[in-house]
Amino acid sequence: MQPAPTPPDKWLSFGLAFVGGYGDAAGFVLARTFTGHITGNMVLAAIAIASHDWRGILTHLSAILCFLVGILLSVLLARLAPAPTIWPHLPVALGVEMSLIAAAYLALASHAAVGIEMFVICLSLALGMQNGAFRRTGGISVHTNYLTGMITGMIATKAERYAFPAVPAVNASDSKVSLLCGIWVAFVLGATIGAAMVFHFKELGILGAALLLLVIVVHTFRRP
Repeated sequence: MQPAPTPPDKWLSFGLAFVGGYGDAAGFVLARTFTGHITGNMVLAAIAIASHDWRGILTHLSAILCFLVGILLSVLLARLAPAPTIWPHLPVALGVEMSLIAAAYLALASHAAVGIEMFVICLSLALGMQNGAFRRTGGISVHTNYLTGMITGMIATKAERYAFPAVPAVNASDSKVSLLCGIWVAFVLGATIGAAMVFHFKELGILGAALLLLVIVVHTFRRP
């Protein structure tokens, strides 16, 4: 029987899912663009094409590109990490993410002509790095920036349990479903709070995501 994920691993996934939901919701409220996943931006880009909104097309497509670049950068960072530990590169990746979120705030607060575009680029890079840096926990693949794949996986796992009751390792399936449910709740809660923060504090609210990341890094990777 596969053991449940260790507490730091489990709670780290919840914390990053909270940040992912916070950043994605806050980014959409501030720039009307999804900065944490691709599918929504592809739909928004298609709508912009149909409405001849050329600036909108550029914004949505740049968000997609920068999110993918962020994933690539996090993978390259992992390959350069010398230490054979579980997360040798994750503190660095999250540190870069915090810097990018701060840069996104400064771009929007500057009220420059391309401030929104720079905000989208920085925040998409940040969330892409998070997605690429933390991709697996508890023996399963996870995403801390979007939920579609994990929700369908969770439903499939539960369906298999009831369709094939004779299949062993039910406890392992239960632990995976519990983990996915926790990530889902953390993401939705983060999205709700992120949206509320930027509605109240405007662009300053996005810095809440950077503060949360700092707390996660200090709590998870501090040395005894």
